Amino acid sequence: MSGDTEHSPNPRDVGFSINRRQLLAGASALSLTAVLAACSSDSKTSDATTAASTADTAATPASTADTAATETSTADTAATETTGAVAPSGDEVTFGSNYSDDKPKQAMQAAIDASGLNVKVNTTDHNGFQDNITNYLAQPDDAFCWFAGYRMRFFADKGQIGDISDVWEGFKDYGDSFKTASTGNDGKQYFVPFYYYPWAVHYRKSVFAEKGYTVPTNKDELLALATKMQADGLIPFAYANDGKWPVQGTFDILNMRINGYKYHVDLLAGKESWTDAKTKAVFTTWEALLPFHQENPNGRTWQEAATALEKKEAGMYFLGTFVATNSTDAEYLDDLDFFNFPELDPAIGADALDAPIDGFLMAASPKNEAGAKALLASLGGADSINAFLAIEGSSVAANGTADTSGYNKIQAKSAELVSKAKNIAQFLDRDTSPDFVSNVIGDAFASFVADPSQVDTILAGIEEQKSTYLS
Repeated sequence: MSGDTEHSPNPRDVGFSINRRQLLAGASALSLTAVLAACSSDSKTSDATTAASTADTAATPASTADTAATETSTADTAATETTGAVAPSGDEVTFGSNYSDDKPKQAMQAAIDASGLNVKVNTTDHNGFQDNITNYLAQPDDAFCWFAGYRMRFFADKGQIGDISDVWEGFKDYGDSFKTASTGNDGKQYFVPFYYYPWAVHYRKSVFAEKGYTVPTNKDELLALATKMQADGLIPFAYANDGKWPVQGTFDILNMRINGYKYHVDLLAGKESWTDAKTKAVFTTWEALLPFHQENPNGRTWQEAATALEKKEAGMYFLGTFVATNSTDAEYLDDLDFFNFPELDPAIGADALDAPIDGFLMAASPKNEAGAKALLASLGGADSINAFLAIEGSSVAANGTADTSGYNKIQAKSAELVSKAKNIAQFLDRDTSPDFVSNVIGDAFASFVADPSQVDTILAGIEEQKSTYLS
């Protein structure tokens, strides 16, 4: 087992790019344009409304071959590489990018170029950018990359990022869940979503067909299915926790299914107690479900657990849809499917899920505010995400009118699942203090799955320590 807590994957790091065209055969039946049209709540149309034609909105990625590259330095951050996008005349906008790997970097440049603005892109290693964000915000670019959820709201509360509510007034292609994920505690919008991936229960269609299993929609059906799988010699759920982040997803979904989205985010923000009966109920349910999971998850990587699903040793696996990236076997990938985690309480339902979202923020006092807002408005539009995905087709566009013609079936179904969600969480290590997760939650959850009988001591320890990290 890894000794240190790691972060859950970023959408850009674990996409769906493998065997895209082979998988695409199953996507047409999803009627993608109708599915994604449902993402737009502002259009006041029904779920059956067809999205605007993507043929007219797809952007041709601008070539980066002639882009001049210069070296610059940013105070309190690692040395950065600057690419100056030579665009139509206008005041220069600076943009802080953490897309440092070659293909993502090219894709982000294409998205920037689609704006037609004069943008200076300052690129920093993505891990270094994340680790040094507090220092970076002392002298930020006009606009920059970041995440939705707590990590956005934290800086909004401190006045370290800019209000872009006026930019959001022009967005017509995002559903309510995306707007909620972009909104600070003061009700103002600070974030522009770009793309995402959801967490769901993955399974092999051939196994379900062979055994006569049906997709569960509630707690009783889920327990009956897990019991039947065990009787059939299958491990109901593949399970892993190497790095101490994977089982955080289990906690997230159980808390949202048992206590609802609001309680979940309030707990992670320090507004609810870890020793409260509501929180304890989550761990009681979790303990009851553990016997249906692979034993000793703390010593297992998510890839090893995914292999158990592929080999038909396990019947299901609750993980992000990046689970598909663990294999290059076309037959298996065509057999792979997923469903939304079932409701556990009819009063709560199943309309909340984890779907980490990457996107963009504006500095609190940008040197070029008008240019920054124009850039963010462009990055929130279909042209920019189309240009990005044409080069780096690895996640799902947040914009509801983006070009979906290159999506594989996992991307397509991901869009459908998220379009139906009323609330989107960002995953535990994005929805609370990263230090709280690294120093408290990671070890606490690892201890729980190893010995759930210690739950009271574990929860008391979390509650005692949270004030150090959450105010």
